[in-house]
Amino acid sequence: MNLIADTSTQLDATHLVSTTEQPHSDQHAHAEPPAFYSVIPFALLLLCIAFLPLIHKTEEWWEHNKNRLLVAVSLGLVTLLYYTFVYGHGVIDHGTHEMSAPGFPAAIVVLKNALLVEYIPFIALLFSLYVISGGIAFNGNLVGRPRLNTAILAIGAAISSFIGTTGAAMLLIRPLLKANAKRDYVAHTIIFFIFVVCNTGGCLLPIGDPPLFLGFLRGVPFTWTLNLWPMWLAMNLCLLAIYFVYDSIRYKKENREKVEAPPETIEPFALRGGLNFLWLLMVIFCVALLDPSKPVPYTDGWHAPHFLREVCMFGLAGISLLTTSKSIRVQNSFNYEAILEVAALFVGIFICMQAPVQILNVYGGSLGIDAPWKFYWATGTLSSFLDNAPTYVVFFETAKAAPTPGSEIAGVNELVLIAISLGSVFMGAMTYIGNGPNFMVKAIAEKNNIRMPSFFGYMVYSCIVLLPLSLLLTIVFLL
Repeated sequence: MNLIADTSTQLDATHLVSTTEQPHSDQHAHAEPPAFYSVIPFALLLLCIAFLPLIHKTEEWWEHNKNRLLVAVSLGLVTLLYYTFVYGHGVIDHGTHEMSAPGFPAAIVVLKNALLVEYIPFIALLFSLYVISGGIAFNGNLVGRPRLNTAILAIGAAISSFIGTTGAAMLLIRPLLKANAKRDYVAHTIIFFIFVVCNTGGCLLPIGDPPLFLGFLRGVPFTWTLNLWPMWLAMNLCLLAIYFVYDSIRYKKENREKVEAPPETIEPFALRGGLNFLWLLMVIFCVALLDPSKPVPYTDGWHAPHFLREVCMFGLAGISLLTTSKSIRVQNSFNYEAILEVAALFVGIFICMQAPVQILNVYGGSLGIDAPWKFYWATGTLSSFLDNAPTYVVFFETAKAAPTPGSEIAGVNELVLIAISLGSVFMGAMTYIGNGPNFMVKAIAEKNNIRMPSFFGYMVYSCIVLLPLSLLLTIVFLL
């Protein structure tokens, strides 16, 4: 979801797809779409995430991860019951590309696709990056003035494409929170952090964001995404400029004496836990090299066994725990609450999401999307609420099945491919669930006593800021 799986390169790109390697038309000929009402559990889960924290009677109840898990699993069970007793057709197994029998076997395949093929790689990546980055601490008397905050966001935009949006987010969120610990107005900074570091910064390389990695696996050259630098630069410069102006206005309302008061003990700037950068780098290598669907480079065609990558990532998280001083994690106020919240909710999201993604696979080619700007908005809109990786694949295959005149990359018109790539990456910032790191950053901020906007409150920011920028991007680059 662009709530879902940063860095994924970050996820297992091949595994996140809801399509097979067969031609697009053949896939549709062998896959019956679920009924449109099958999306109700997914919609209800989104509404629970949006409204239960706002209702006085459920606010405290919803704060417990066991209750979030109960809601997520219950709605996931409704989806599985639909496939068992109502759907009446087989489901394509994303691992074997074979069609299941209808009924209970179909529900088992849906569960397998959701958990084994998608959820486990997703949570393994986020967990490992969360744990490893939690062992890196920045010492120093940082003051969250507009210039410093903007600089941190700019650094995130610069590195997100190279260590993934999840890696960059987990690395920089804690220094940002520390710098703004004395400020009263912080939520808007976290929102722009999600916009830039968790999303728009990650479009220059396939390892930056999961949908781009899917394109790489489908034949898009590894360095082709560097051609997106004008859009990357334009979008991020605009966001940074808007943020700087807005934060400067908010900063005038702060108690300057409190915010800028010198600490009792002057603490020189220093980095602790630097060895964890090595573990972060090795996680990225695991994602890039241990894809079971592709031979490992320089191994004469050897394929990594399924889940070897995930085992390695969990192992690297364990090594980080063993090799990092506990005082560093204490300094970071490190705990597992934020990642457990993501894990509890996303298990239901991945299960409930299977029906709407399957519907898109069948009807995506008949939506009348025949121009680059239409691909941008269609991909972006759906990526805001569904995982951006399978959404990218749906429209990639749609464009491939209905080629348009012009130069092509991997069988897709190049301008259309630009539109699909940008839509899936940039508009993953539209909601908390649009991309995996979004929700995790929100959870970390809330664990640090920052009151973040509700689901729809966040969308007020994203609609006011991101939609006009997307319209401008469309006019300048895609028409």
